[in-house]
Amino acid sequence: MAAARVMQAWRKRQISLATLLTGLVSISVLLMLTILLFASYQSKKQSLYETTLTLNLSTASNMSKTMDSLFKSMRSSLKNAAHFYSLNRPMLPEDSEKYLDLIRNSSNYFNSIAVVDETGMISMISPKSVGTAGKQVSTVATKKALELQKPFISEPYMSATTKRLIVFISEPIFDSDGVYRGFIGGTIYLQENNILNMIYGNEILHDNGSYFYVVGSDGKLIYHPDKNRIATDIHQLPIVHKLLQGKSGYELTVNIKGITQLAGYSYVPENQWGIAVLSPISIIKEQLNSHLMAILWYTLVPFILLMLVTIWFARRLAKPFVELADVVSSIGKETVPLPPERHHWNREADLLTKTLRLAMDGIKAQTDQLTQAAMTDPLTGLSNRRTMEDIMNRWTEEQKPYALLILDIDRFKLINDTFGHQEGDRVLRHLADIVKQSVNPGDVCSRYGGEEFVVLLPHAAVKEAFAMAERIRMTMEESDNHLGQRVTISLGLAHFPTQSVTAKALFLLADQALYKAKHQGRNQTVIAN
Repeated sequence: MAAARVMQAWRKRQISLATLLTGLVSISVLLMLTILLFASYQSKKQSLYETTLTLNLSTASNMSKTMDSLFKSMRSSLKNAAHFYSLNRPMLPEDSEKYLDLIRNSSNYFNSIAVVDETGMISMISPKSVGTAGKQVSTVATKKALELQKPFISEPYMSATTKRLIVFISEPIFDSDGVYRGFIGGTIYLQENNILNMIYGNEILHDNGSYFYVVGSDGKLIYHPDKNRIATDIHQLPIVHKLLQGKSGYELTVNIKGITQLAGYSYVPENQWGIAVLSPISIIKEQLNSHLMAILWYTLVPFILLMLVTIWFARRLAKPFVELADVVSSIGKETVPLPPERHHWNREADLLTKTLRLAMDGIKAQTDQLTQAAMTDPLTGLSNRRTMEDIMNRWTEEQKPYALLILDIDRFKLINDTFGHQEGDRVLRHLADIVKQSVNPGDVCSRYGGEEFVVLLPHAAVKEAFAMAERIRMTMEESDNHLGQRVTISLGLAHFPTQSVTAKALFLLADQALYKAKHQGRNQTVIAN
Protein backbone atom coordinates (compact mmCIF):
# COMPACT_ATOMS: atom_id res chain seq x y z
CA MET A 1 0.00 0.00 0.00
CA ALA A 2 2.82 2.38 0.90
CA ALA A 3 4.58 1.69 -2.38
CA ALA A 4 1.36 2.22 -4.32
CA ARG A 5 0.75 5.55 -2.57
CA VAL A 6 4.32 6.63 -3.39
CA MET A 7 3.91 5.74 -7.07
CA GLN A 8 0.56 7.51 -7.22
CA ALA A 9 2.04 10.64 -5.65
CA TRP A 10 4.93 10.51 -8.13
CA ARG A 11 2.62 10.28 -11.12
CA LYS A 12 0.79 13.39 -9.91
CA ARG A 13 4.07 15.30 -9.88
CA GLN A 14 4.96 14.22 -13.46
CA ILE A 15 4.32 16.81 -16.12
CA SER A 16 2.46 15.89 -19.27
CA LEU A 17 3.92 16.92 -22.61
CA ALA A 18 0.72 18.83 -23.30
CA THR A 19 1.48 21.24 -20.46
CA LEU A 20 4.67 22.25 -22.24
CA LEU A 21 2.87 23.42 -25.36
CA THR A 22 2.73 26.94 -23.96
CA GLY A 23 6.45 27.07 -24.43
CA LEU A 24 5.94 26.46 -28.12
CA VAL A 25 4.52 29.93 -28.54
CA SER A 26 7.96 31.49 -28.41
CA ILE A 27 9.28 28.75 -30.68
CA SER A 28 6.48 29.45 -33.15
CA VAL A 29 7.52 33.08 -33.26
CA LEU A 30 11.11 32.04 -33.85
CA LEU A 31 10.08 29.64 -36.61
CA MET A 32 7.91 32.27 -38.24
CA LEU A 33 10.77 34.76 -38.25
CA THR A 34 13.10 32.08 -39.57
CA ILE A 35 10.68 31.19 -42.34
CA LEU A 36 10.36 34.83 -43.32
CA LEU A 37 14.12 35.21 -43.30
CA PHE A 38 14.52 32.05 -45.37
CA ALA A 39 11.85 33.16 -47.82
CA SER A 40 13.57 36.51 -48.24
CA TYR A 41 16.89 34.77 -48.73
CA GLN A 42 15.51 32.35 -51.33
CA SER A 43 13.65 35.09 -53.17
CA LYS A 44 16.76 37.26 -53.33
CA LYS A 45 18.85 34.25 -54.34
CA GLN A 46 16.48 33.30 -57.16
CA SER A 47 16.39 36.88 -58.38
CA LEU A 48 20.18 37.15 -58.41
CA TYR A 49 20.51 33.79 -60.14
CA GLU A 50 18.07 34.70 -62.89
CA THR A 51 19.60 38.14 -63.39
CA THR A 52 23.14 36.80 -63.63
CA LEU A 53 22.16 33.91 -65.90
CA THR A 54 20.19 36.19 -68.22
CA LEU A 55 23.05 38.69 -68.34
CA ASN A 56 25.59 35.96 -69.09
CA LEU A 57 23.37 34.51 -71.84
CA SER A 58 22.93 37.96 -73.35
CA THR A 59 26.69 38.55 -73.26
CA ALA A 60 27.42 35.13 -74.77
CA SER A 61 24.82 35.71 -77.51
CA ASN A 62 26.31 39.08 -78.43
CA MET A 63 29.81 37.61 -78.47
CA SER A 64 28.69 34.66 -80.62
CA LYS A 65 27.08 37.06 -83.09
CA THR A 66 30.30 39.02 -83.21
CA MET A 67 32.32 35.86 -83.78
CA ASP A 68 29.86 34.64 -86.41
CA SER A 69 30.28 37.91 -88.28
CA LEU A 70 34.05 37.76 -87.78
CA PHE A 71 34.40 34.34 -89.35
CA LYS A 72 32.10 35.27 -92.19
CA SER A 73 34.40 38.21 -92.85
CA MET A 74 37.49 36.00 -92.58
CA ARG A 75 36.02 33.50 -95.02
CA SER A 76 34.95 36.33 -97.32
CA SER A 77 38.47 37.75 -97.22
CA LEU A 78 39.97 34.38 -98.16
CA LYS A 79 37.29 33.81 -100.80
CA ASN A 80 38.04 37.16 -102.43
CA ALA A 81 41.75 36.34 -102.33
CA ALA A 82 41.12 32.94 -103.91
CA HIS A 83 39.05 34.63 -106.63
CA PHE A 84 41.86 37.13 -107.21
CA TYR A 85 44.40 34.33 -107.64
CA SER A 86 42.10 32.45 -110.00
CA LEU A 87 41.84 35.56 -112.22
CA ASN A 88 45.54 36.43 -112.10
CA ARG A 89 47.24 33.10 -112.77
CA PRO A 90 50.14 32.90 -113.15
CA MET A 91 51.39 35.60 -110.76
CA LEU A 92 54.96 36.73 -110.17
CA PRO A 93 56.34 35.65 -106.77
CA GLU A 94 57.02 39.24 -105.69
CA ASP A 95 53.48 40.29 -106.62
CA SER A 96 52.01 37.31 -104.78
CA GLU A 97 54.12 38.13 -101.73
CA LYS A 98 52.96 41.75 -101.71
CA TYR A 99 49.35 40.71 -102.11
CA LEU A 100 49.53 38.23 -99.21
CA ASP A 101 51.21 40.83 -97.00
CA LEU A 102 48.50 43.29 -97.92
CA ILE A 103 45.73 40.85 -96.97
CA ARG A 104 47.36 39.87 -93.68
CA ASN A 105 48.27 43.41 -92.57
CA SER A 106 45.06 45.12 -93.66
CA SER A 107 42.67 42.83 -91.81
CA ASN A 108 44.76 41.38 -88.96
CA TYR A 109 42.57 38.31 -89.27
CA PHE A 110 45.40 35.83 -89.58
CA ASN A 111 48.83 35.38 -88.07
CA SER A 112 50.00 33.88 -91.37
CA ILE A 113 48.58 33.35 -94.87
CA ALA A 114 49.81 30.81 -97.41
CA VAL A 115 49.03 29.84 -100.98
CA VAL A 116 49.27 26.10 -101.71
CA ASP A 117 49.14 24.65 -105.22
CA GLU A 118 47.24 21.54 -106.27
CA THR A 119 50.30 19.33 -105.59
CA GLY A 120 50.45 20.39 -101.96
CA MET A 121 53.50 22.64 -102.26
CA ILE A 122 53.45 25.98 -100.41
CA SER A 123 54.14 28.43 -103.23
CA MET A 124 54.03 31.58 -101.07
CA ILE A 125 53.57 32.44 -97.40
CA SER A 126 53.29 35.65 -95.41
CA PRO A 127 55.22 36.46 -93.33
CA LYS A 128 58.27 34.92 -94.97
CA SER A 129 59.80 34.33 -91.53
CA VAL A 130 57.61 31.26 -91.18
CA GLY A 131 60.05 29.64 -93.58
CA THR A 132 57.81 27.02 -95.20
CA ALA A 133 57.66 28.43 -98.71
CA GLY A 134 58.63 25.83 -101.29
CA LYS A 135 57.85 22.93 -98.96
CA GLN A 136 55.06 20.39 -99.08
CA VAL A 137 52.17 20.74 -96.65
CA SER A 138 52.62 18.33 -93.75
CA THR A 139 49.82 18.88 -91.26
CA VAL A 140 46.60 16.89 -91.18
CA ALA A 141 44.57 20.10 -91.53
CA THR A 142 46.34 21.37 -94.65
CA LYS A 143 46.23 17.93 -96.25
CA LYS A 144 42.53 17.70 -95.54
CA ALA A 145 41.94 21.17 -97.01
CA LEU A 146 43.88 20.09 -100.13
CA GLU A 147 41.81 16.92 -100.39
CA LEU A 148 38.37 18.47 -99.74
CA GLN A 149 38.74 21.18 -102.42
CA LYS A 150 36.17 23.30 -100.59
CA PRO A 151 36.03 25.82 -97.72
CA PHE A 152 37.47 24.33 -94.52
CA ILE A 153 37.94 25.24 -90.84
CA SER A 154 40.19 22.92 -88.83
CA GLU A 155 40.13 21.88 -85.23
CA PRO A 156 43.06 23.22 -83.13
CA TYR A 157 46.28 21.33 -83.91
CA MET A 158 49.99 21.63 -83.12
CA SER A 159 52.13 22.60 -86.10
CA ALA A 160 55.14 20.32 -86.51
CA THR A 161 57.24 23.10 -88.07
CA THR A 162 56.36 26.17 -85.99
CA LYS A 163 55.40 24.29 -82.79
CA ARG A 164 52.36 26.54 -82.46
CA LEU A 165 48.78 25.70 -81.59
CA ILE A 166 46.85 26.65 -84.73
CA VAL A 167 43.37 26.97 -86.19
CA PHE A 168 43.48 26.81 -89.99
CA ILE A 169 40.91 28.32 -92.41
CA SER A 170 41.11 27.83 -96.18
CA GLU A 171 39.30 28.55 -99.46
CA PRO A 172 39.90 26.57 -102.68
CA ILE A 173 41.36 28.18 -105.82
CA PHE A 174 39.96 27.25 -109.24
CA ASP A 175 41.17 28.60 -112.56
CA SER A 176 38.91 30.08 -115.22
CA ASP A 177 38.22 26.58 -116.57
CA GLY A 178 37.07 25.34 -113.16
CA VAL A 179 40.21 23.24 -112.61
CA TYR A 180 41.33 22.97 -108.97
CA ARG A 181 44.62 24.82 -108.45
CA GLY A 182 45.10 24.54 -104.69
CA PHE A 183 43.93 26.78 -101.89
CA ILE A 184 44.70 29.90 -99.91
CA GLY A 185 44.69 29.44 -96.16
CA GLY A 186 45.09 31.56 -93.07
CA THR A 187 46.25 30.51 -89.62
CA ILE A 188 45.33 31.79 -86.18
CA TYR A 189 47.98 31.18 -83.49
CA LEU A 190 45.79 30.45 -80.48
CA GLN A 191 48.45 30.96 -77.80
CA GLU A 192 49.79 34.19 -79.28
CA ASN A 193 48.34 37.55 -80.28
CA ASN A 194 45.54 36.92 -82.75
CA ILE A 195 42.20 38.27 -83.90
CA LEU A 196 40.40 36.59 -80.99
CA ASN A 197 42.69 38.33 -78.51
CA MET A 198 42.18 41.64 -80.29
CA ILE A 199 38.39 41.40 -80.10
CA TYR A 200 37.85 39.54 -76.85
CA GLY A 201 41.14 39.90 -75.00
CA ASN A 202 40.16 43.25 -73.50
CA GLU A 203 36.55 42.22 -72.95
CA ILE A 204 35.79 43.10 -69.33
CA LEU A 205 32.68 41.31 -68.21
CA HIS A 206 32.78 42.09 -64.52
CA ASP A 207 35.35 42.73 -61.83
CA ASN A 208 33.96 39.90 -59.70
CA GLY A 209 35.61 36.89 -61.29
CA SER A 210 33.34 36.41 -64.31
CA TYR A 211 35.07 35.21 -67.47
CA PHE A 212 34.36 33.52 -70.78
CA TYR A 213 35.88 30.89 -73.02
CA VAL A 214 35.49 29.72 -76.63
CA VAL A 215 35.25 26.01 -77.38
CA GLY A 216 35.73 24.31 -80.74
CA SER A 217 33.49 21.76 -82.40
CA ASP A 218 35.66 18.97 -80.95
CA GLY A 219 35.16 20.12 -77.37
CA LYS A 220 38.62 21.69 -76.99
CA LEU A 221 39.25 25.22 -75.78
CA ILE A 222 39.94 27.72 -78.56
CA TYR A 223 40.19 30.75 -76.32
CA HIS A 224 40.54 31.09 -72.55
CA PRO A 225 41.84 33.91 -70.31
CA ASP A 226 44.45 31.43 -69.13
CA LYS A 227 46.43 30.65 -72.31
CA ASN A 228 47.79 27.46 -70.72
CA ARG A 229 44.25 26.06 -70.84
CA ILE A 230 43.95 26.44 -74.61
CA ALA A 231 43.52 23.09 -76.43
CA THR A 232 42.30 21.43 -73.22
CA ASP A 233 39.53 18.93 -73.92
CA ILE A 234 36.43 19.86 -71.87
CA HIS A 235 33.75 18.11 -73.91
CA GLN A 236 32.63 16.23 -70.78
CA LEU A 237 31.19 19.41 -69.27
CA PRO A 238 27.38 19.57 -69.63
CA ILE A 239 27.26 23.04 -71.21
CA VAL A 240 30.03 22.12 -73.68
CA HIS A 241 28.11 18.97 -74.60
CA LYS A 242 25.07 21.13 -75.37
CA LEU A 243 27.17 23.61 -77.37
CA LEU A 244 28.47 20.72 -79.47
CA GLN A 245 24.82 19.88 -80.20
CA GLY A 246 24.24 23.44 -81.45
CA LYS A 247 22.25 24.57 -78.41
CA SER A 248 22.28 27.88 -76.54
CA GLY A 249 20.95 28.67 -73.09
CA TYR A 250 21.90 29.16 -69.47
CA GLU A 251 22.13 26.97 -66.40
CA LEU A 252 23.86 26.29 -63.12
CA THR A 253 26.94 24.17 -63.82
CA VAL A 254 30.16 22.86 -62.29
CA ASN A 255 33.52 23.34 -64.01
CA ILE A 256 36.37 20.80 -64.16
CA LYS A 257 37.76 22.17 -60.88
CA GLY A 258 34.49 21.45 -59.09
CA ILE A 259 33.49 25.14 -58.79
CA THR A 260 29.78 25.86 -59.17
CA GLN A 261 29.14 28.59 -61.73
CA LEU A 262 26.31 30.46 -63.42
CA ALA A 263 26.77 29.92 -67.13
CA GLY A 264 25.28 31.48 -70.22
CA TYR A 265 26.32 29.84 -73.48
CA SER A 266 25.69 30.48 -77.18
CA TYR A 267 26.40 28.49 -80.35
CA VAL A 268 28.28 30.05 -83.29
CA PRO A 269 26.76 28.64 -86.53
CA GLU A 270 29.48 29.82 -88.92
CA ASN A 271 32.31 27.76 -87.42
CA GLN A 272 30.32 25.41 -85.13
CA TRP A 273 32.12 26.80 -82.07
CA GLY A 274 30.55 27.85 -78.80
CA ILE A 275 31.01 30.70 -76.33
CA ALA A 276 30.33 30.34 -72.60
CA VAL A 277 30.21 33.22 -70.13
CA LEU A 278 30.55 32.13 -66.52
CA SER A 279 30.23 33.78 -63.12
CA PRO A 280 31.29 31.99 -59.94
CA ILE A 281 28.42 31.35 -57.59
CA SER A 282 30.51 32.90 -54.84
CA ILE A 283 29.53 36.38 -56.06
CA ILE A 284 25.88 35.50 -55.47
CA LYS A 285 26.71 34.17 -52.03
CA GLU A 286 28.52 37.40 -51.15
CA GLN A 287 25.51 39.48 -52.11
CA LEU A 288 23.16 37.15 -50.27
CA ASN A 289 25.32 37.26 -47.17
CA SER A 290 25.23 41.06 -47.23
CA HIS A 291 21.45 40.96 -47.60
CA LEU A 292 21.12 38.46 -44.79
CA MET A 293 23.39 40.41 -42.46
CA ALA A 294 21.33 43.56 -43.00
CA ILE A 295 18.15 41.75 -41.96
CA LEU A 296 19.79 40.11 -38.96
CA TRP A 297 21.17 43.42 -37.75
CA TYR A 298 17.66 44.81 -37.27
CA THR A 299 16.26 41.67 -35.63
CA LEU A 300 19.23 40.75 -33.45
CA VAL A 301 18.04 42.06 -30.05
CA PRO A 302 14.48 40.59 -30.25
CA PHE A 303 15.93 37.30 -31.40
CA ILE A 304 18.37 37.13 -28.49
CA LEU A 305 15.64 37.72 -25.93
CA LEU A 306 13.35 35.18 -27.55
CA MET A 307 16.11 32.60 -27.88
CA LEU A 308 17.01 32.82 -24.19
CA VAL A 309 13.46 31.95 -23.25
CA THR A 310 13.28 29.26 -25.91
CA ILE A 311 16.53 27.61 -24.84
CA TRP A 312 15.32 27.33 -21.25
CA PHE A 313 12.15 25.59 -22.38
CA ALA A 314 13.91 23.44 -24.97
CA ARG A 315 16.52 22.11 -22.57
CA ARG A 316 14.02 21.26 -19.94
CA LEU A 317 11.84 19.50 -22.47
CA ALA A 318 14.53 17.76 -24.49
CA LYS A 319 16.90 16.43 -21.83
CA PRO A 320 15.19 13.06 -21.15
CA PHE A 321 14.51 12.49 -24.85
CA VAL A 322 18.13 13.26 -25.69
CA GLU A 323 19.23 10.55 -23.27
CA LEU A 324 16.84 8.09 -24.89
CA ALA A 325 17.98 9.11 -28.38
CA ASP A 326 21.60 8.50 -27.41
CA VAL A 327 20.70 5.00 -26.30
CA VAL A 328 18.68 4.27 -29.46
CA SER A 329 21.42 5.64 -31.72
CA SER A 330 23.89 3.18 -30.25
CA ILE A 331 21.74 0.17 -31.16
CA GLY A 332 23.68 -2.02 -33.55
CA LYS A 333 27.06 -1.14 -32.07
CA GLU A 334 29.19 -3.54 -30.07
CA THR A 335 28.11 -2.08 -26.74
CA VAL A 336 24.72 -0.52 -26.16
CA PRO A 337 24.34 1.40 -22.88
CA LEU A 338 20.96 0.87 -21.28
CA PRO A 339 18.98 3.96 -20.28
CA PRO A 340 19.38 4.77 -16.56
CA GLU A 341 16.72 3.43 -14.21
CA ARG A 342 15.24 6.59 -12.89
CA HIS A 343 11.93 8.41 -12.98
CA HIS A 344 11.61 11.37 -15.32
CA TRP A 345 9.64 14.49 -14.56
CA ASN A 346 8.05 14.09 -18.01
CA ARG A 347 5.46 11.31 -18.15
CA GLU A 348 6.08 10.34 -21.80
CA ALA A 349 9.84 10.19 -21.30
CA ASP A 350 9.37 8.00 -18.23
CA LEU A 351 7.16 5.52 -20.12
CA LEU A 352 9.52 5.45 -23.12
CA THR A 353 12.51 4.71 -20.90
CA LYS A 354 10.85 1.73 -19.26
CA THR A 355 9.58 0.37 -22.58
CA LEU A 356 12.96 0.85 -24.23
CA ARG A 357 14.78 -1.13 -21.53
CA LEU A 358 12.41 -4.05 -22.09
CA ALA A 359 12.68 -3.88 -25.88
CA MET A 360 16.46 -3.64 -26.04
CA ASP A 361 16.99 -7.02 -24.42
CA GLY A 362 14.95 -8.67 -27.20
CA ILE A 363 16.58 -6.54 -29.91
CA LYS A 364 20.07 -7.54 -28.81
CA ALA A 365 19.26 -11.25 -28.97
CA GLN A 366 17.64 -10.92 -32.41
CA THR A 367 20.50 -8.75 -33.71
CA ASP A 368 23.12 -11.28 -32.72
CA GLN A 369 21.15 -14.04 -34.43
CA LEU A 370 20.57 -12.03 -37.63
CA THR A 371 24.20 -10.88 -37.82
CA GLN A 372 25.42 -14.45 -37.69
CA ALA A 373 22.86 -15.57 -40.30
CA ALA A 374 23.76 -12.68 -42.64
CA MET A 375 27.44 -13.67 -42.65
CA THR A 376 27.05 -17.45 -43.03
CA ASP A 377 26.11 -19.78 -45.86
CA PRO A 378 23.29 -21.94 -44.41
CA LEU A 379 24.24 -25.12 -46.32
CA THR A 380 27.97 -25.36 -45.60
CA GLY A 381 28.43 -23.19 -42.53
CA LEU A 382 31.15 -21.21 -44.33
CA SER A 383 31.06 -17.44 -44.66
CA ASN A 384 28.94 -16.25 -47.55
CA ARG A 385 29.77 -14.22 -50.65
CA ARG A 386 28.99 -10.83 -49.06
CA THR A 387 31.36 -11.49 -46.17
CA MET A 388 34.08 -12.65 -48.55
CA GLU A 389 33.76 -9.52 -50.73
CA ASP A 390 33.84 -7.24 -47.69
CA ILE A 391 37.05 -8.89 -46.47
CA MET A 392 38.67 -8.67 -49.91
CA ASN A 393 37.80 -4.98 -50.21
CA ARG A 394 39.10 -4.26 -46.71
CA TRP A 395 42.38 -6.10 -47.27
CA THR A 396 42.80 -4.38 -50.64
CA GLU A 397 42.28 -0.93 -49.10
CA GLU A 398 44.76 -1.80 -46.33
CA GLN A 399 47.26 -3.02 -48.98
CA LYS A 400 47.45 -6.31 -47.13
CA PRO A 401 49.03 -9.03 -49.31
CA TYR A 402 46.87 -12.11 -49.80
CA ALA A 403 46.22 -14.96 -52.17
CA LEU A 404 42.82 -15.82 -53.66
CA LEU A 405 41.74 -19.38 -54.48
CA ILE A 406 38.56 -20.14 -56.42
CA LEU A 407 37.43 -23.79 -56.20
CA ASP A 408 34.84 -25.42 -58.44
CA ILE A 409 33.60 -29.01 -58.31
CA ASP A 410 34.21 -30.76 -61.62
CA ARG A 411 31.08 -31.95 -63.44
CA PHE A 412 28.87 -31.01 -60.51
CA LYS A 413 25.82 -30.77 -62.76
CA LEU A 414 26.30 -34.44 -63.67
CA ILE A 415 26.31 -35.31 -59.96
CA ASN A 416 23.04 -33.43 -59.44
CA ASP A 417 21.47 -34.97 -62.52
CA THR A 418 22.59 -38.50 -61.57
CA PHE A 419 22.11 -38.59 -57.80
CA GLY A 420 19.77 -35.66 -57.16
CA HIS A 421 20.24 -32.25 -55.57
CA GLN A 422 20.17 -33.56 -52.00
CA GLU A 423 23.17 -35.76 -52.69
CA GLY A 424 24.80 -32.82 -54.47
CA ASP A 425 24.34 -30.74 -51.32
CA ARG A 426 26.10 -33.47 -49.33
CA VAL A 427 29.03 -33.22 -51.74
CA LEU A 428 29.14 -29.45 -51.16
CA ARG A 429 29.20 -29.95 -47.39
CA HIS A 430 31.89 -32.62 -47.79
CA LEU A 431 34.10 -30.19 -49.76
CA ALA A 432 33.42 -27.43 -47.21
CA ASP A 433 34.65 -29.72 -44.40
CA ILE A 434 37.83 -30.55 -46.35
CA VAL A 435 38.53 -26.86 -47.01
CA LYS A 436 38.05 -25.93 -43.35
CA GLN A 437 40.33 -28.75 -42.23
CA SER A 438 43.04 -27.88 -44.78
CA VAL A 439 43.46 -24.14 -44.22
CA ASN A 440 45.36 -22.35 -41.47
CA PRO A 441 43.90 -20.24 -38.66
CA GLY A 442 43.16 -16.78 -40.00
CA ASP A 443 42.37 -17.99 -43.52
CA VAL A 444 38.88 -17.17 -44.81
CA CYS A 445 36.73 -19.89 -46.37
CA SER A 446 33.57 -18.88 -48.22
CA ARG A 447 30.95 -20.36 -50.46
CA TYR A 448 30.70 -18.03 -53.42
CA GLY A 449 27.61 -19.66 -54.91
CA GLY A 450 26.53 -22.96 -56.44
CA GLU A 451 29.51 -25.31 -56.48
CA GLU A 452 32.08 -22.46 -56.27
CA PHE A 453 34.10 -21.82 -53.12
CA VAL A 454 36.62 -19.09 -52.33
CA VAL A 455 39.59 -19.22 -49.96
CA LEU A 456 41.49 -16.06 -48.90
CA LEU A 457 45.02 -16.65 -47.60
CA PRO A 458 46.40 -13.53 -45.84
CA HIS A 459 50.13 -12.82 -46.20
CA ALA A 460 50.55 -15.95 -48.36
CA ALA A 461 53.00 -15.94 -51.27
CA VAL A 462 52.05 -17.52 -54.58
CA LYS A 463 54.16 -20.60 -53.83
CA GLU A 464 52.49 -21.13 -50.44
CA ALA A 465 49.04 -20.56 -51.91
CA PHE A 466 49.69 -23.06 -54.68
CA ALA A 467 50.78 -25.66 -52.12
CA MET A 468 47.58 -25.03 -50.13
CA ALA A 469 45.47 -25.34 -53.28
CA GLU A 470 47.09 -28.63 -54.21
CA ARG A 471 46.58 -29.97 -50.69
CA ILE A 472 42.87 -29.20 -50.87
CA ARG A 473 42.59 -30.64 -54.38
CA MET A 474 44.37 -33.90 -53.58
CA THR A 475 42.52 -34.32 -50.29
CA MET A 476 39.21 -33.97 -52.11
CA GLU A 477 40.29 -36.36 -54.85
CA GLU A 478 41.51 -39.05 -52.41
CA SER A 479 38.77 -38.71 -49.80
CA ASP A 480 35.91 -41.18 -49.46
CA ASN A 481 32.43 -39.80 -49.99
CA HIS A 482 28.90 -41.07 -49.82
CA LEU A 483 28.65 -41.36 -53.63
CA GLY A 484 31.28 -44.09 -53.72
CA GLN A 485 33.08 -42.46 -56.63
CA ARG A 486 35.90 -39.98 -57.07
CA VAL A 487 34.94 -36.29 -56.98
CA THR A 488 37.54 -33.76 -58.15
CA ILE A 489 37.86 -30.02 -58.12
CA SER A 490 39.60 -27.39 -60.25
CA LEU A 491 41.23 -24.29 -58.79
CA GLY A 492 42.30 -20.85 -59.98
CA LEU A 493 44.87 -18.81 -58.04
CA ALA A 494 45.66 -15.09 -58.06
CA HIS A 495 47.75 -12.92 -55.75
CA PHE A 496 47.38 -9.38 -54.44
CA PRO A 497 49.13 -7.03 -55.06
CA THR A 498 51.62 -8.69 -57.39
CA GLN A 499 48.98 -9.58 -60.00
CA SER A 500 46.32 -6.92 -59.48
CA VAL A 501 45.71 -3.77 -57.48
CA THR A 502 41.92 -4.09 -57.16
CA ALA A 503 39.74 -6.77 -55.60
CA LYS A 504 37.46 -6.96 -58.63
CA ALA A 505 40.32 -7.42 -61.10
CA LEU A 506 41.98 -9.95 -58.81
CA PHE A 507 38.83 -12.06 -58.68
CA LEU A 508 38.55 -11.91 -62.47
CA LEU A 509 42.15 -13.15 -62.83
CA ALA A 510 41.51 -16.06 -60.48
CA ASP A 511 38.25 -16.87 -62.29
CA GLN A 512 40.07 -16.89 -65.63
CA ALA A 513 42.70 -19.21 -64.14
CA LEU A 514 39.88 -21.51 -62.96
CA TYR A 515 38.41 -21.50 -66.45
CA LYS A 516 41.84 -22.41 -67.83
CA ALA A 517 42.08 -25.30 -65.35
CA LYS A 518 38.69 -26.55 -66.57
CA HIS A 519 39.72 -26.16 -70.19
CA GLN A 520 42.99 -28.05 -69.65
CA GLY A 521 41.27 -31.14 -68.32
CA ARG A 522 40.03 -30.30 -64.79
CA ASN A 523 41.38 -31.60 -61.45
CA GLN A 524 44.29 -29.16 -61.37
CA THR A 525 45.38 -25.77 -60.04
CA VAL A 526 46.27 -22.94 -62.41
CA ILE A 527 48.01 -19.75 -61.37
CA ALA A 528 46.74 -16.59 -63.04
CA ASN A 529 49.07 -14.89 -65.51
